[in-house]
Amino acid sequence: MVEPRCYLVTGVAGFIGFHTTRYLLERGDRVVGVDNLNDYYSVSLKRDRLAHFDNEPQFQFQHVELADTQQVASLFQSHQFDVVIHLAAQAGVRYSLTNPHAYVDANLTGFINVLEGCRHQATPHLVYASSSSVYGAHTSMPFSVHHNVDHPVSLYAATKKSNELMAHAYSHLYNLPTTGLRFFTVYGPWGRPDMAIFHFSKAILEDRPIDVFNNGQMKRDFTYIDDIVEGLVRTADRVATPNAAWSSVDPDPGSSSAPYRLYNIGNNQPVELMEMIGVIESCLGKTARKNMLPMQPGDVPATYADVDDLIADVGFRPDTPLEVGIQRFVDWYLDYYGRP
Repeated sequence: MVEPRCYLVTGVAGFIGFHTTRYLLERGDRVVGVDNLNDYYSVSLKRDRLAHFDNEPQFQFQHVELADTQQVASLFQSHQFDVVIHLAAQAGVRYSLTNPHAYVDANLTGFINVLEGCRHQATPHLVYASSSSVYGAHTSMPFSVHHNVDHPVSLYAATKKSNELMAHAYSHLYNLPTTGLRFFTVYGPWGRPDMAIFHFSKAILEDRPIDVFNNGQMKRDFTYIDDIVEGLVRTADRVATPNAAWSSVDPDPGSSSAPYRLYNIGNNQPVELMEMIGVIESCLGKTARKNMLPMQPGDVPATYADVDDLIADVGFRPDTPLEVGIQRFVDWYLDYYGRP
């Protein structure tokens, strides 16, 4: 009988961490989940996610602050992980405009501590969350991991780009296999309250106006949570390897002569903001009152994922239609919160 693999999932009480952990446990893996349960958004929502694992014998939760070097070192010394899935981060573009130090602590200090843990324990594979925000001022569509992304337009994006650079350094120096996943606008049941679909649904139900930035002239590659998790786990199961064709004369940003890879995970179908709002209105049976506003600092007008590498290497393409995903989100929201 094959022993179940042991995964470390950081940010386990978060949106993607919760769904990833549930997927791994359902297929028989062991998961050590860590989180600091901060109050960036509702701690009770995070605890309710964690409550799903209360009776899971293959799950262990540890309250860990990843910016604490000693705590992270102790975590890695007490376990031998087959795969580390690093999802913990300070999220949000707009929050980074007013709370920049939170991003340095969580996204930079926290990440170097995870890298050091993986290095000293010779972890077979580190998979970490990057973001579509790294494309920043880049406007060539669809966004490809082979494009240069040296012009972030928010500190959040800059920290995610920094994570990719830090991971490459460790892959090169210590032969640590690392894979970065650039997620595109994730949504679905148990989602974050600061995300647009959650925020809009709540406001519409409470008969409050919604703020529509850039006068609605925005497009996003909305990606349903189940597709994100499927792509993530499939990628985690495929250990990053060097690209034998990589050239230092014409370096490919998406791979390396080291065991380092980057992938986009997006629906590959950008949707206009007003169309997304229309789907929410249809699912709720209620029309939104809209407050049309200019573009916010740090935002970009459109995102669009090129997923060719994900398809070629991992054999997976996200494909959940927006109408299906939003209906599932609304059903969960009404069940969890009820109608106002």
